[in-house]
Amino acid sequence: MPPTWPADPGSVTVPLTGYNRPMRLIDTHQHLWDLDLFTYSWMKGQPVLDRNFSLVDYRKATEGIDVVQSVFVEADVDQHLMIDEAKHILELADRDDNPISGLVAAARPETDDFIRHIEAIAGHPALKGIRRLLQSERDDLAIDPVFLKNIASLERFGLSFDICVRAHQLPQAIQMVRQCPGVQFILDHCGNPEIATGISNGWREGMAEMASLPNVSCKVSGIVVNGDWNNWTSEDLRPAIEWTIECFGWDRVMFGSDWPVCTLAAPLRRWVETLEGIIAAASEENRRKLYLDNARRIYRLAS
Repeated sequence: MPPTWPADPGSVTVPLTGYNRPMRLIDTHQHLWDLDLFTYSWMKGQPVLDRNFSLVDYRKATEGIDVVQSVFVEADVDQHLMIDEAKHILELADRDDNPISGLVAAARPETDDFIRHIEAIAGHPALKGIRRLLQSERDDLAIDPVFLKNIASLERFGLSFDICVRAHQLPQAIQMVRQCPGVQFILDHCGNPEIATGISNGWREGMAEMASLPNVSCKVSGIVVNGDWNNWTSEDLRPAIEWTIECFGWDRVMFGSDWPVCTLAAPLRRWVETLEGIIAAASEENRRKLYLDNARRIYRLAS
């Protein structure tokens, strides 16, 4: 069933009332895509997302929210275009008319040419990390020997690795992190708890174990699409957000919008308002860590 929220992320204004207006923030999980330049096979069958999402659209979606910087995270572009997408975003990052300050680029660590791929884009100061979407791959890909060897090599490039897995894949992701202690890992979307069907004890235990590893941080991002797209409430999301912050602490969590994927369930503004309500009792210092300071430190962003 399609979501009831309009597909145009700029067409809805949700006033940030009733909560503290968020302070200046860094969006650590922003996508863009231009279907005239690149192809994304996964979008077929996703009419809400199967169109261009530009910086103009992003500005509309964030109107009234003080986004001072953002990190572009690869959008699962078709494999033969991964380097082209990365170079395109790095060119955008060189301009002064947009918030993009960092790039998490696409790559395939399971391939023998991974190092050559990294060398083709390495050296630009805006390149911060690599992501290989694992959530739709076989569960043991993250612990494949070639995969692990290549992930470990990110240490010498000074690059982090974004982990995007389903909740049931957390054990494999934990094994990967344990075997690459010199790499900074960032867990996307609170580890993707199964909000619509009920958060499992396996997710809770996995998050606690993942958080026990000092080289992992976590994004509070993306989880609106894990709920019932048409009927979710803030109370549906609250247990996942509160447990994530309890496990990782305020020093290792970062805000992310997951725009425009979040528009499957809500405009970006509604997600921000919801998060503000859930953390309403937090101190200004901790809110600043979540929204700003941790992102600058973990993704090594210039202030």
